[in-house]
Amino acid sequence: MFPKRPPMGFNTWNTFGENINAKMICETADAMVEKGLLAAGYEYLVIDDCWSEKERDPVTGKIIPDHVKFPDGMKAVSDYVHSKGLKFGMYSCAGVRTCADYPASYGHEFLDAKTFAEYGADFLKYDFCYKPQHADGPSLYRRMSLALENCGRDILFSACNWGCDDVHTWIRSTGAGMYRSTGDIFDNFKSMRDIFLSQIDKTGYTGSGCFNDMDMLTVGMRNRGNVASTGCTDVEYRTEFALWCMFASPLMLGCDVRDMDDATLKTVTNPCLLRISQDEACRAPFIVHEDCDNLKNTYARLLTNHEIAIAMTNFTDSDSRVWFALDELGLPASSGKALMLTDAFTGDVIGPVKDGYGVPVDAHDCKVYIAKVVDA
Repeated sequence: MFPKRPPMGFNTWNTFGENINAKMICETADAMVEKGLLAAGYEYLVIDDCWSEKERDPVTGKIIPDHVKFPDGMKAVSDYVHSKGLKFGMYSCAGVRTCADYPASYGHEFLDAKTFAEYGADFLKYDFCYKPQHADGPSLYRRMSLALENCGRDILFSACNWGCDDVHTWIRSTGAGMYRSTGDIFDNFKSMRDIFLSQIDKTGYTGSGCFNDMDMLTVGMRNRGNVASTGCTDVEYRTEFALWCMFASPLMLGCDVRDMDDATLKTVTNPCLLRISQDEACRAPFIVHEDCDNLKNTYARLLTNHEIAIAMTNFTDSDSRVWFALDELGLPASSGKALMLTDAFTGDVIGPVKDGYGVPVDAHDCKVYIAKVVDA
């Protein structure tokens, strides 16, 4: 399946880990609709690891759902998710066992792809644990991609090899629609910051058809769940979400959407940020201005309608001024042009801005603007 824009949805892993069941999935589907998340674009509901029995069916050889967690089978859950207007996602692994030690798809790719299709899957997250040492990533992901392409159902292939094997250089050739380029995220500011900074040299490896996945969002987790750590402030969560949008990463929510608070809902449905994320041109972001340690950088991304998304970050622990010159953006003084900036968080309009722009940015915060080029 060829995604034209970064996929959006929810994944069970960050909050629930192995503690998943049909009731929770159906309640999450209800919440995604009732809270307006589906209307905002979050269409995939993905079940991660730990959904199956510990061994394959001895007769059919298929991976089968845990009979306690999913007593009516996986197709019943899928049907309910689809009845809400959502798409249904599942999980497997390129190795002989999944990361949590359940049956995986190595050597069973075509059978498993057919099984996922029978369950009504629209999305497959494909992990990278417990693979034989001689088996290389490109071969394993091409193998499952071919299986999915021939299973009789459109299934978005989400490759999750954690950035190993220079995945960004070959993954598009496998047919994957998105790919993980990082290790696992945890619910703390340092984890989010380090993951984001690790992607600065990979900005050119995302775009329509195959999106660089910086991992599932921790926004709104508040130190609860499977990847809990210290938690983050609302400001830090807002920074995370804004930068995932700027870098065109898939937006897979990881908090418990059933009790999502107002601040989190406001962040993840921010229309300006989602407009940046889902811009139809899917152009890569680039650095406009950087300091010596990349902690107070300005990034930009050219949008459709001749607009420019601009993000100014302050990853330091102190409030600071962040600045860039319009010349660095491509607007020298000789152009006779200036910028009109619309604040993505407040809606305030600033400008016309000539020569350069600087603004105070609180510690761990960011400023995001949608800019228009105007006559100076």
